[in-house]
This record gives sequence, C-alpha cells and structure tokens, in this order.
Amino acid sequence: MNPSAKASVPVIRRLPKYYRYLRALKDAGVNSISSRELAAQMGTTASQVRQDFNCIGNVNGRQGIGYSVDKLLSILEGLLFGGGERLPAILLGCGRLGTAVSSFIANNNNGFTLIAAFDVSPALMGQTISGIPIRPLDSLEDFCSQRHPQMAVLCLPRSGAEQISGRLVELGIRGFWNFSHYDLSVSYPDAVVENVHLGDSLMSLGYRLRND
Repeated sequence: MNPSAKASVPVIRRLPKYYRYLRALKDAGVNSISSRELAAQMGTTASQVRQDFNCIGNVNGRQGIGYSVDKLLSILEGLLFGGGERLPAILLGCGRLGTAVSSFIANNNNGFTLIAAFDVSPALMGQTISGIPIRPLDSLEDFCSQRHPQMAVLCLPRSGAEQISGRLVELGIRGFWNFSHYDLSVSYPDAVVENVHLGDSLMSLGYRLRND
C-alpha cells in the first residue's frame, strides 16, 4: 500500500508548508536538515515531523546529518503535484474574486491548469479571464462531457454554490475549491471539498491583535 494513503487530513494539510520551507532551503543551498531544525521552522515538534514523514513514504534521516532536502522535495512534489501532471480545473464565477483566483491558478505551479471559466452575466460573454474565454453557464454540460475537468473553483454567491454542486458531481467533478462564503458539503463519496474563508483568517488576525 502507498504509505501516503495512511496520511490523515491534518498531516495532508501540513505537507504544503513542509514543501514551502524545503523549497526555500534548497534555494538557499541547504542539502540536509534535522527533524529538530525543521520542527522549529514549522512551529511543531521533532517527533511530529518524524511521524508525518513516516506517513508519506520511505523517508529516513541519517544520524548526525538529518534528512535529504532533495529527497523530501521529490516525495512531496510527487504527492502534491503528481510528478508534473496538472489536473484540469474549471472556474464558476468571473467577478473580482474569480479574476484574482484564476490569476493565482494560471501563474503558480500548483498542480492544476484552468481550462474553462463560466458565468451567468451576458456582459461577460466574449471576454477572457487569465487568458481563458468566459462561457455561458448553460454550456457547462457540453463542455464537461467533452473535456472532463476534475476540479471546480466556486467563486459564486452561497445560493449558487448550493444549487450547482450536485450538478457538478454528476458531471464528473471530483474536487471543489470553494470560495462561496458557504461551507459546501457534497454528499458523494468520491468528491473532495476545500472550503476557503478569507474572512476567517482576517478575523483571527484581528482577535490576536486585540487580545494578545
């Protein structure tokens, strides 16, 4: 069995942070790092680091040397980015938030490629977003049957996200990156949801500034 299949959701959520730190270490010319040093950067413990690495593959540190930065990066890139294979994604909602999110997907090596964008506004038809033509929402079925996207980015109002999620799953969508200010819960075993609330992060910052 692939060791990464044992990884829990909390471990999976830490993997991008490991990747960012290790990428910075490689760029700085660092070849190895101990679990203690990496834990200090991550804000966790050396034991937690070792447990996390045990979940993702054959990762063994060398006594007195630590973990190979290159090996860890190779394993994480395979898990997070599929070894260079980008998953096809579509965007629903092409307002200001959709524009910003589409630009992020288009300009970052994040494991996805944006292949279509949809909106209900007639004023947006014929325009492009991050180089992608904006299509009418009623062309969604035909497009999905031909191109088979795997992930949908929802930059819609709450009501729109609620209404369209089941329809998207039926069209073969397996993942949702949801910015709709609504905790989307898709009742299908093969669908994965990441609910993103930008306001939650800002409110948490405000709490800490006011109460620290």
